[in-house]
Amino acid sequence: MTDIAEGRDLVVGIDPTGTGELALAWAVDEANRRKVRLRLVTAVPLRHDTQHVDDGPHQAALQHAGKDALKKAAVWADARHPDVELTLDLLAGAPAPVLCKLSRHARMVILGSRHLSRVHEALDDGAVVLPVTARAQCPVVVVGDAEHVTQESAHLVVGVDGSEPSKAAIDLAFREASLRGCALRAISVWHAPAFSFQEDAAARQAQRRMLSEAVAGWSGQYPDVALTHEVSAGHPVEVLAQAAEHALALIVGRRGNGGYTGMRLGSVVHGLLHRAHCPVITTPTAPR
Repeated sequence: MTDIAEGRDLVVGIDPTGTGELALAWAVDEANRRKVRLRLVTAVPLRHDTQHVDDGPHQAALQHAGKDALKKAAVWADARHPDVELTLDLLAGAPAPVLCKLSRHARMVILGSRHLSRVHEALDDGAVVLPVTARAQCPVVVVGDAEHVTQESAHLVVGVDGSEPSKAAIDLAFREASLRGCALRAISVWHAPAFSFQEDAAARQAQRRMLSEAVAGWSGQYPDVALTHEVSAGHPVEVLAQAAEHALALIVGRRGNGGYTGMRLGSVVHGLLHRAHCPVITTPTAPR
């Protein structure tokens, strides 16, 4: 396989229900920006229902819906950016495992979000955002809302907590800001301990030092990226979501400090996928 710098495909999951227009728009724009191929993928689960003697008609209907969704997505994408090369794949299997497998050789996986409630995300068969975000081997972009265009200067936001995934997020954030020709805001969140009635000045100073050290040297590698960094107080989910309210995207590591051993998706990332109103980009420890 070719290296990412040589142009791996972008993979976008196409939902047969037709609810992923924003994700498709983001994916087509990015493929055009990067001059790489865009792979449109729909996965059709295989049913194993022993109560039905002949499940053929149902499977045929799913196949037809998948093909139709891919064709419509391709027509729409071609109208938006005719120069983007497209491939269409109708694959058998549950969507999340299929997309995770494709992530091994993808530059990014792009998904739409229906902003499912925490109850529905566990019960809805179509919910793929959490498992793919948790297990993909490349960065995952979840597009629940369009990129915001305001009077503010175009910028990305990256969350920094000193963890290894956070360092990978900084790496990706600088590359993405350079690609877009936009500024970058690096934000670390000071979350005061429970039952603390006064701020711990030493701890906040340590947080500032960690943030400065984490971003040190990157501006030398990317002199075209205007960097600002700040430490804010509050809950990480709320602070980062608010900071990224008018950002092109919010970039975070898959799992930061404070997570439970064995968890592949941190609670902050989980919360941001529900709360943030801009595209959220998560990255594994070592983005490719």
